[in-house]
Amino acid sequence: MRKLLLLLCCWCSATVAAFAEEQFSTDVPLLRQEQLNSTFWQTTLTAADKLLLSTEQIAARTQQIFNQQSEMQLLQNLPTHYSKAELAAILQAVSSVPKTPRFYADGTEVTPKQWQGYTALLAQKQLKPQTAIQFGLVVKRTALRAFPTDDRVFNAQLNTDLDRFAETALFVADAVAVLHQSQDKQWLLVHSFNYTGWVKAADIAIGSKEQVLAYTAKAPFLVTTGAKVRTAYNPEVAAVSELQLDMGIRLPQLNAAEIGAAETGFKVHGQNPAASYIVQLPLRRTDGSLAFTAALIPRSEDMHQGYLPFTASNIVAQAFKFLGERYGWGHDYNGRDCTGFIGEIFRSFGFLMPRNSGQQGNGSYGRNIRFDSQSSKDEKLTAIQQAQVGDLLYFPGHVSLYLGMLDEQPFMIHDVNTLVYPTANGGLYVGTLNGVVVTPLLPLHANPEQSYLDALYAIKSLR
Repeated sequence: MRKLLLLLCCWCSATVAAFAEEQFSTDVPLLRQEQLNSTFWQTTLTAADKLLLSTEQIAARTQQIFNQQSEMQLLQNLPTHYSKAELAAILQAVSSVPKTPRFYADGTEVTPKQWQGYTALLAQKQLKPQTAIQFGLVVKRTALRAFPTDDRVFNAQLNTDLDRFAETALFVADAVAVLHQSQDKQWLLVHSFNYTGWVKAADIAIGSKEQVLAYTAKAPFLVTTGAKVRTAYNPEVAAVSELQLDMGIRLPQLNAAEIGAAETGFKVHGQNPAASYIVQLPLRRTDGSLAFTAALIPRSEDMHQGYLPFTASNIVAQAFKFLGERYGWGHDYNGRDCTGFIGEIFRSFGFLMPRNSGQQGNGSYGRNIRFDSQSSKDEKLTAIQQAQVGDLLYFPGHVSLYLGMLDEQPFMIHDVNTLVYPTANGGLYVGTLNGVVVTPLLPLHANPEQSYLDALYAIKSLR
């Protein structure tokens, strides 16, 4: 009987393994199912849990990034006022009419009259000789856009996954400087730490500069280390009920005594906080002003007290938490694009980085290996082979995270729209990825004209 049970167990295990293998099918060259697991790559690491940089060293590196990158701005260093000319220049930089045609999803071209409507929303005629800056906190994830409108427009290829008005997203508790409001007063022009654009006014709570900046520096704090974390259901304060918190958000941590929970029978909005983290979240009053409330995050959610230790194993783990998420150009589709993917991973360790891939790849921060048109494939391959897991590979308009070598093939994880590679008959396969996925580097093309290897222009290490 024991032999029969043993044989049955072995047969079941083999059948399940075979079934799982049969269920996995892909058009990504060289990709195997086991590679879609963070543990697979973590087991290849040496000194996987060695601390690469301390929290203090990361803070110093981040300060260096702000010092070296003009697109990065510490909100506390902004002027108290902008002149009319200065604001007009910012509006021109953010919301200029493109030189190439744009189209709506039905294929109709955006007309000059429609462009006039979009530019009228900018309220340029309402600019004052001097405009005082206001400060605010984001109260829910919000889209930051090139024009103050929800309209979606596309280039001539009509790839409706790429809304050309989408720029990025701001997350709960992000601090912003408010510069201007739209003609219909529904949108605000804001500076974040690495981008400027239009967000919905309903998603920003306005407070004093001191109030906003003190909140962002408050300690102790928790960091969201899951791809998406949610607060507990709250029947009393709907604004913070099941609120989405994206990776890398820093939130002040409270305790029961601090908020007087003991005096109310150890309840926070009707729930005992024993099995939850208590955090402080910003609220927007009906008049648009800033308030704060305590909120609960279940301890089952992916949170960390303080920034996550910066180790190779944690870099890989953070990247794989996004595996399979839908690609979102400019953080569209409640997701992120290639630079958002990288930015959020490293934000969970305390890094703040430029928003766009070119700003990152060409930035002087970190340790950089650069290539030009004279660089040979052998030079690039040698540099890749010497790269460390978690280093960043930069291509025009794209960035990926290096996972290491496997069977003499470099592999990477990235948030990517297209899948292009040469076929055996000399043709070109053009497919779709549209998500966070593991791929080899060498067989694939960055675009129909260039392989990823040919397009590679920089390798950046933040260690």
